[in-house]
Amino acid sequence: MPSVQFGVLGPISAWSEEGDAVRVGGPRQRCVLGALLVDLGREVTVERLIDFLWDDDPPRTARSVVQVQISHLRRAFPDMIQTTAGGYLARVDPARVDLHRFRQLTTRAQAASGSEEALALWEDALACWRGHPFSGTGSETVWYTVCQPLLEERWVALTSWAECAFSLGHYTDVVTRLTPLVREDPLRERLQYLLIASLYQSGQRASALTVFHETQQHLSEELGVDPSSEVMELHQRILKDTEAVAAPSPATVDTVPLRVEPAAPPSDPEAEAAPEFVSRNDLPRDIPDFTGREGDLKNLLDLGRKRKERAEVAVVTGPGGAGKTTLAVHAAHRLDAEFPDGQFFIDLYGYNVDQDPLTVSSALGSLLRAVGVEPDAIPESVEERSALWRAMLAGRKCLVVLDNAASFAQVSPLLPAAAGSLTVVTTRQELPGLSGVQYLSLGMLGEDASLRLFSTVLGAHRVEGEYERALAVARLCGGLPLALRIIAGRMLSRPRWTFEHVEKRLSEHQRRFRELRVDGQSVEAVFELSYQSLDIPHRNAFLTLGAMLGGSIDLYGAAVLLDRDLPESDDLLQELVSVCLLDELGVDLYRFHDLIGTYARHKALQELPGFELENARLRLADHYLDMANRAAAWLGPRAHEYDTERINASRYRSEISSVAEAISWFERHQENLASAVDFYAVSEEGEKAWKLADSLWRFYASHGETELLLSTHEKALSANRSQGNQRGSAVTLIGLGIAHCLAGRFDVSLRLLVEARDILSSLGDREGEVRAYGNLVLVYERMGRFHDALSCLWTVLEYAVSVGDRHLETLQRLNISVVYHTLGECERAARFAEEALQTSSEEEHTTTRSGALRILGEINTTRGHYDQALAQLDEGLQLAQFLGVQTREIYIHNSRAVALRESGALDSAIESHLRALELGEETEQRSAEAEVRVDLGDTYTRAHRHTEAYEAHAQGLRLARERNERHIEGRALLGIGSLPEESVPADDALAHVTAAAEIFDDLGVPEAQRAREALRRLRG
Repeated sequence: MPSVQFGVLGPISAWSEEGDAVRVGGPRQRCVLGALLVDLGREVTVERLIDFLWDDDPPRTARSVVQVQISHLRRAFPDMIQTTAGGYLARVDPARVDLHRFRQLTTRAQAASGSEEALALWEDALACWRGHPFSGTGSETVWYTVCQPLLEERWVALTSWAECAFSLGHYTDVVTRLTPLVREDPLRERLQYLLIASLYQSGQRASALTVFHETQQHLSEELGVDPSSEVMELHQRILKDTEAVAAPSPATVDTVPLRVEPAAPPSDPEAEAAPEFVSRNDLPRDIPDFTGREGDLKNLLDLGRKRKERAEVAVVTGPGGAGKTTLAVHAAHRLDAEFPDGQFFIDLYGYNVDQDPLTVSSALGSLLRAVGVEPDAIPESVEERSALWRAMLAGRKCLVVLDNAASFAQVSPLLPAAAGSLTVVTTRQELPGLSGVQYLSLGMLGEDASLRLFSTVLGAHRVEGEYERALAVARLCGGLPLALRIIAGRMLSRPRWTFEHVEKRLSEHQRRFRELRVDGQSVEAVFELSYQSLDIPHRNAFLTLGAMLGGSIDLYGAAVLLDRDLPESDDLLQELVSVCLLDELGVDLYRFHDLIGTYARHKALQELPGFELENARLRLADHYLDMANRAAAWLGPRAHEYDTERINASRYRSEISSVAEAISWFERHQENLASAVDFYAVSEEGEKAWKLADSLWRFYASHGETELLLSTHEKALSANRSQGNQRGSAVTLIGLGIAHCLAGRFDVSLRLLVEARDILSSLGDREGEVRAYGNLVLVYERMGRFHDALSCLWTVLEYAVSVGDRHLETLQRLNISVVYHTLGECERAARFAEEALQTSSEEEHTTTRSGALRILGEINTTRGHYDQALAQLDEGLQLAQFLGVQTREIYIHNSRAVALRESGALDSAIESHLRALELGEETEQRSAEAEVRVDLGDTYTRAHRHTEAYEAHAQGLRLARERNERHIEGRALLGIGSLPEESVPADDALAHVTAAAEIFDDLGVPEAQRAREALRRLRG
């Protein structure tokens, strides 16, 4: 490996002997490298690295991410990193690492024979520091366990240097170096002592006394104590202006005694006088119609009004147009009484079309002139200007707004250090180098706040008169305050414009940004500034991400889309997040704000070749196909399994190792997967379209996503029919049949499934044909055609036994058990449920047991064995919850309610019915709702709550008729007809029971006998 130098005393970095930077990678990779370099030659465990990166909330893939970071570091720095039993260690010459070079120099300085030699070594040691260690990387664990101890080493070295420099009479050097540093930690009394003494020895008696009073005030307010006896004694000697010896504090070792000489009188008292401070308020105008941001505004006001014990800093971040400046200025005006010594505002031009970012020197010059420093009295160097700026604000209560900041380096020298001051920084960057500050990250305004803004500007009557249209306009603006204000301004100057008119104009994507432009304000220009601030790799990443399928993307998908490795992709994404061009929804999950996403897509079409974008989208779609196929394998058997082409799969595929992980992956990507099907269909990739749609159906069906199930399969069917793909058409017809069945359109479902069965039969696809039969069972059962359902079930069972498919066999035995129980054949039903348990494999036993326990519980309820039934149903419910099978949870809650009702626990029964309905509402799974409401009606009847019973049965009847669920319809009719005459007139009761009897006779179910008995009672 070439002779590379490494740095951890500042941003983690590396450079060649010639001084050229060596690429280290993104924040995570830099953090791992830094951890290894700090403990050079010693093992750093994987667990410690995970803590350094994520504290107590690591992602599931944490270990693999660490391994990837190590792999990339090994490529960058060959032969440096070794694997150990529990982690890794780095082997490199300590002299090539700034931390270890610093420690070697401090050891030599402590052993030096003379002060001059020691001073030179302390200087060299302190020169190793380039800023805060690990700047911009790592977690709180890194800060507390690594950074703080390292900073303490620096303070010790700095104190030793100052003592040595003072002993040699280098008072000006001590003042120059210590003045800004003691502001960082005013509690370091030894440094305060040395600064006060050096100021006095260099003839700055007044400044020395000022520093003493600041130190005294800070110690009193912070700790409730006075300065040390040494500092107090020094203060008295300065006041008396007598020659004395200032002895070093007991904490110092082997230093030359400090002699405080009397200050020489200034030759020109007028020239030496400190500039007179000028109080002023140069805040921009506050907008009178400020709306929203109540929580963020409160945080700023609370910060400004709290006890003034230190210099407070608030950093307001957010994308362009989010209202950062508006919030800062509004808060500053509200706080003006809290800061009587002045309110200062400066635009740092971090993002500006016509001007480069303001230099630190220029910014300090402007601020110093603002507080009364004459231009010819302003120092030349940035360090001196920064020190003077802090000195001018010392002991004063001032508020400073640093607007539109570009970077940490631009902001840091401008921050006041005076206790009682407040600085508000607005920026599109995260400024991670700042410590001890309060961050406010501005997102978009919610719908209510957006409408309030419209009402405030335009009048409530215009919003209330077109509420839905106004809401649509707010949504098209994505809650971006700048966009909302531009639209409000245009409508204010055009009273005849309606929200409907504006909605139409904004809905045309090609003209949306033209509409969001007025009087020099432009949403597109704001985004363009952020885009132009990026370097070429990050611009390309931003543009390519504009091609994402759906509204979000995870790290793995981004790596595929960008065609980059995971660590490099992670770095690119994190940088876009840090400049507020990308939102991080969760760990490794990202999305664009709506308008930024639109901008990215439009910009990509202008800047990138069309084929490049299409290839990127195809890579991402193929990644989703590969992942969906593997996730679907965990959710149940599949008649049409297939392998995806690995050539286009991600180089880093996230692992799916359980049902829960499969469901979690589908939940995270369900909208994106629908977009991928759409992409395949439009791209005439019919084969891939049906395969992806087929991978999705079971998740969509079991999680209430009927509309997504319908849309994906309709698009896949259209693509396959246009390409003459018979198999693809048949498979998607099955999926569509399932979707229509779940939506209660049983006639449509029956037609689609029969068509699919016939196509697959003509193709000789016996496995696919059996799948069609299996889904016909669902439709026949919901339609009450139980004997037709049994016929299909026997067909599928015979096939499963003939090919030795134990899983399919088990599933059919369970389904046959359900139908037999419905037909009143409890013994047969129980036998098939027990057989299902016996034939299930070890892998599927939990799933099978959950279904079998539900059926056995219902059978035992019918038999009157309620304790046994409830024990079985409770266990089945626990298993269903463990598996995450929500549809089964709903049915088991209802079955428990029936068992509780029959056992006499009516209140608990009602509670369980209502939980089933609630769960169906939460998960948007309504397939069981009619059945649950009818069962609830029966329970209310048993509890003599007849009004509620009638309402429940009536709701169940309406749903059953809408969905053509004839068996449930009959039960609802019978339930209503069985209510007492004060609830249902006799004639109506007779009509309902008569209709129920006809349905039950037609279906051949045991309820027919109950209906006939009810008819006899009603007829007397």
